[in-house]
Amino acid sequence: MSRPRIGLALGSGAARGWSHIGVIDALTEAGIEPEIVCGTSMGALIGAAYVSERLPDLRQWAEAASWREIAPLLDVRLAGGGLIDARLVVEFLRKLGIGAPIESYAKKYAAVATDFNTGREVWLQSGPILDAVRGSIALPGFISPAEVEGRWLIDGGLVNPVPVSLCRALGADVIIAVNLNGDLLGQRPDNAPREKPVSSGPATPGEFFGRMLTDFPAAAREQATQIALRLLPQGPSTPGYFDVLNNSINIMQDQITRARLAGEPPHVMLTPRLQNIGVLEFTKAKQAFAEGRACVEHALPMLRRYL
Repeated sequence: MSRPRIGLALGSGAARGWSHIGVIDALTEAGIEPEIVCGTSMGALIGAAYVSERLPDLRQWAEAASWREIAPLLDVRLAGGGLIDARLVVEFLRKLGIGAPIESYAKKYAAVATDFNTGREVWLQSGPILDAVRGSIALPGFISPAEVEGRWLIDGGLVNPVPVSLCRALGADVIIAVNLNGDLLGQRPDNAPREKPVSSGPATPGEFFGRMLTDFPAAAREQATQIALRLLPQGPSTPGYFDVLNNSINIMQDQITRARLAGEPPHVMLTPRLQNIGVLEFTKAKQAFAEGRACVEHALPMLRRYL
């Protein structure tokens, strides 16, 4: 019998998406190599690094990244349809060597985005891989929409957070899916004081925005400061802008994911335990890597049964 074609469906989840790297590392060490890679949002970004064979470079950067390294990639505009313009993220990926046409890679790749005007699901399967990533990561409220081939695209997590259906359409016989949002709802907020890390760069998103405002023109600085302060929590038990937006997206994606997977289940579902990683906590890469590895180790008996 011929070897089954393995498809890997990498789900959306912003900073929690670092766990995809741990998943791929553990699968590789177990001798499991997907031929088809589909991703939504951060899953599209990690999938692009994998098929372009630049995952080791991205892993190394993420392991060492503090807010000092991450802040320059977040071009805060407070306009243009999102808080962040992702052009600098795209340029960063290009410098890593991720940028060739999708058709040129040995593995099949596709990313999911959402057409902003029609709400339809868009499968990006050809053309520059960075255009596919840019369209898929445009998380509403955070990252501005992307214009790709005459269409305005936003985050694919709005329509297909875990792209099992896309893997199957591309010819996968066995589909391994990674759901980053499976254990996020119902958690209690952590109000315990945290030790402040020693760093010369900003340690939290709040400090990051504070430093970004120092570059604003003097006339706009006061107004921008007031806006930024309203984005952060107003008290220990009062949700801030990011808390509301983050958990609203979690609720939405959880409901959409359950509905989509009920009708289109994968053969193996991997659900890393990521409830302690927020949507913008990109400095927790090592923790996310470990959780990605752990969920693969738990699922290895089932994976081997299928393969």
